[in-house]
Amino acid sequence: MFRIPVAAPDLSGNEERYAVDAIRSSWISSTGPYIAKFEEQFASICGSQSAIGVCNGTVALHLAMLAMDVRPGDEVLVPSMTYIATANAVRYVGAEPVFVDVDPQTWCMDPSLIEAAITPRTKGIIPVHLYGHPADMDAINHIAGVHGLWVVEDAAEAHCATYKGRPTGGLAALATFSFYGNKIFTCGEGGAVTVNNAQLALRTRTLRGQGMDPNRRYHFPVTGYNFRITNVACAMLCGQLERAEAIIARRREIFIGYRRDLANVPGVGVQPVAPWAEPAPWLYSATIDAAEFGWSRDDLMNELAKAGIETRPFFRPLHKLPPFRELSLKRREELPVTDALGETGLNLPTFTAMTDEQVSEVCKAVREIHAHRQSRFVAVAA
Repeated sequence: MFRIPVAAPDLSGNEERYAVDAIRSSWISSTGPYIAKFEEQFASICGSQSAIGVCNGTVALHLAMLAMDVRPGDEVLVPSMTYIATANAVRYVGAEPVFVDVDPQTWCMDPSLIEAAITPRTKGIIPVHLYGHPADMDAINHIAGVHGLWVVEDAAEAHCATYKGRPTGGLAALATFSFYGNKIFTCGEGGAVTVNNAQLALRTRTLRGQGMDPNRRYHFPVTGYNFRITNVACAMLCGQLERAEAIIARRREIFIGYRRDLANVPGVGVQPVAPWAEPAPWLYSATIDAAEFGWSRDDLMNELAKAGIETRPFFRPLHKLPPFRELSLKRREELPVTDALGETGLNLPTFTAMTDEQVSEVCKAVREIHAHRQSRFVAVAA
């Protein structure tokens, strides 16, 4: 058990009270007042017309692919530097993810590389707001418009991030979110799809609820899915969202503490922030230059673990994983920025209840590990 975990939920508000209220009301499944309340509140936060709660973030992506009518044989452009759910959802509907490298200035899909990846089979683009930083949506939406493609935001990690003053979740026709236990807002497992078109929202809701016509009970015009979220989960989310400003503010303070205390440590790189972006403070992300720092990323993680501090590496590049590797090689995909981030990036502990003392302890440990390796080099040289 780590003394300082990499992530932990903060349920110190009305989450328990609302969940108990849902349980005592007997509305514990996919009907109840907390669902509508959550969906209304979350749509408002995202600046979207509608929010549709679902049972997890991966299901949100799967539902998005169904709503956009992605079919076998289609191709969808995705970044390789993302959690595997982004690409898995494309495979769920029989399509193929095609990988695009990320921009070193944002760590998100590089718009300048998109057109080279488009083929006659390409139907859409899923930019991921990686580690809370929004992708360059205006550039991506423009390219999509020129080529007649749809765009779906993967905003699983980017609650309350903004792009040119506009919140994530309202920057494309459709966006997806996760409320897993390590996310900024959580109910343990949960997700949402935000939609900016009434007809698309109706299609998405219908597919989510077994395909039942919302105006004709037990009439099913299409084959649907049971992707629904529960009233109990939404009760917890309502407790989270009413504290949204305080949660975001505290996590931003944690980020400021990390940037300040690690600023002068050789070899520790910070997540870049574009001038038009206000990232979501999900997990503090850094890169480790082994030559400058004196330890590799993995060595640093191991040493921090010995000190009781949990970290996690960046996502493994998807184009190198067994389910996608063969086709990526056939397409001769080269993704050097993704490869470098996959080898050097790590996330440091970030959670709402984290204290300033804990932030200082993590930073002190990083500095001491660097100093220890440097002192060893000096001793060997002597």
